[in-house]
Amino acid sequence: MPKISPELLSVLRCPVTGSPLVQDGDELVATAAAESGAKPRYAIEDGIPLLLPPELLAAATSAGSDQHDSDRHQPGQAASAV
Repeated sequence: MPKISPELLSVLRCPVTGSPLVQDGDELVATAAAESGAKPRYAIEDGIPLLLPPELLAAATSAGSDQHDSDRHQPGQAASAV
């Protein structure tokens, strides 16, 4: 489990609530609850906090993997405009 430095934690804020974050295992947790009543949680992958709300993280992950899997640039071919 990568430990986020106290210096970094002191400047990070939850993008949903604006509250400070604390580390809980492999996640960062907001110190204030969102409108839903739950405290937002954010995964830490390879030592990097993923500070996207869950619904946006899922959309970004699927959109990114779809684009990169199907639009690979082949040597000798012009890159397609997106």
